[in-house]
Amino acid sequence: MVAGWLRRTVLLAAALLCASAALAAVTARVDRADIELNESFTLEVVSDSNIDQQPDVSVLDQDFYVGQGSQLSNTTIVNGQIRRSKTWTYVLMPKRNGQIVIPPIALGNEQSEAVVISVSEPSYEPPGEADVFVTSDVDFTEAYVQAQVLLTIKIYRSVATRQPALREPTISGVDVLTELAGDDRSYEAVIDGTPYNVVERVYALYPQESGTIEISPARFEARVLRDGRITGRKVYESESQSVTVLPIPPPPADYPDAVWLPARELSIAEDWSRNADEITAGEPLTRHVITSALGQLETQIPALEPPAAEGVNVYPDKPELSRRVGSGGIRGVRKDQYAMIGVTPGVVVLPALEVPWWNTETAAWQVARLPERSITILPSGEAPAPEPEDVTAEEMAASGDEPATDTKPQGFWRHVSELLAAVWLLTLFAWWLSSRPPKRERKPAQVPVHKQQARHLRAARKAALAGDAAGVRKALLEWAALQWPDDMPRSIGAIAGRVSAPLAAELSRLSSLSYGPQGGDWTGEALAKALRSFSVLSNDDERPDEILPPLMPSR
Repeated sequence: MVAGWLRRTVLLAAALLCASAALAAVTARVDRADIELNESFTLEVVSDSNIDQQPDVSVLDQDFYVGQGSQLSNTTIVNGQIRRSKTWTYVLMPKRNGQIVIPPIALGNEQSEAVVISVSEPSYEPPGEADVFVTSDVDFTEAYVQAQVLLTIKIYRSVATRQPALREPTISGVDVLTELAGDDRSYEAVIDGTPYNVVERVYALYPQESGTIEISPARFEARVLRDGRITGRKVYESESQSVTVLPIPPPPADYPDAVWLPARELSIAEDWSRNADEITAGEPLTRHVITSALGQLETQIPALEPPAAEGVNVYPDKPELSRRVGSGGIRGVRKDQYAMIGVTPGVVVLPALEVPWWNTETAAWQVARLPERSITILPSGEAPAPEPEDVTAEEMAASGDEPATDTKPQGFWRHVSELLAAVWLLTLFAWWLSSRPPKRERKPAQVPVHKQQARHLRAARKAALAGDAAGVRKALLEWAALQWPDDMPRSIGAIAGRVSAPLAAELSRLSSLSYGPQGGDWTGEALAKALRSFSVLSNDDERPDEILPPLMPSR
């Protein structure tokens, strides 16, 4: 018994340590993985623990020029759950080209995983001594129908500008589906000793037919601030681009019915709702088949029809479609779900799943394969044992058995004994009640602060959905009194300056509608949505640079 208790205690402690390690994990990420030698990029180190310590970034000095860092403290509230974290941001510029490994960053007893980036030689030089110039580039000059082509537009500025505007290029020729591949990126570059601020925008183009894509020059318009004077509006253009779209090649001989699926890479994996090695007949089991394609939209990934297997019934469910954006463009993800019920006990072999696809980098057919899987289906249970039949005295006599006789005492003295035992038990119960100490009145436990905050936020969302502006102000001011007890804001406008977007914008709008001269009707759907997920800014937070072109780039 003691050994079992000790074993359970050790397992519980190990589980707590594992959970603590998972919560205290340090994450490192970069804004771009493909960088030119003269460009900067951003490294972020995020931790939800050890927020009072500083990361050790001395390991970066060997391969990078490390700029001044900044830090941001976040308090995120999602559905009433409060989570605090801290992010350190560093601007790095590589010292050499090639594959560079960013080593793990230590923070206390934790450290991040290594990050690999690719650094190439500079591909552009400024035209003459231009203070502002624009470039455009495509990753493929020859592509296939429905294959991704990345169009990258960069704006270089070594001087401050006013009223900047980027005019998107015109795409003509064959029919093309255009998607924005992520948000704009802003970083620094040094060309011939001159520092430039660079704004990068990437488009993903998907031609729908063979022919030629004609891409007009990208145009950047702005007024330049030079020597304290502002010039008139100037227009800067990039070079035009063209892409030849090749027709769809024939399917491979082994897969004559293959669906056309061009991508840079494709993988297929599976996940189960529980252990799939053994299941009981009649019990449902869910199988998830995940297909991930880099360079393809999630809507273009075909559905996988699992081949039939005897002994199990398969019922498809609605798939989940999603996408991620990285250095290789858009990665589409399709997650097919199947409910499976075993009907026949025994071993069932689920056949392998194969997806033929066209590799756009090698221009060849490939096959992604999910191996076959064996599942043991157990019987649903043994049949219940039959209940014994009633046997009469005549049947027992015929078989030679004598019926059992009751030899227990009967009559008056038996009832007296039972009555005395009951009185004795009642006496013991009365004595136990009288010896108990009087109950002390328990003071109600104080509700934790985070639960009080969550209650006020729910009240604010409810009032916003009902269009009750006064109720929103009351609930948010009560929440703010708990969030900042030493420096409580006195108005909705003051709260707006201490939270992240888009909640800050919605609170400012509510404040202006309430107290501003314009007045007007107000609906709180947008505010209620913003209240579901936002961050609380600390006093020493440094706001991140805007993604859109800044008006005064640093030299």
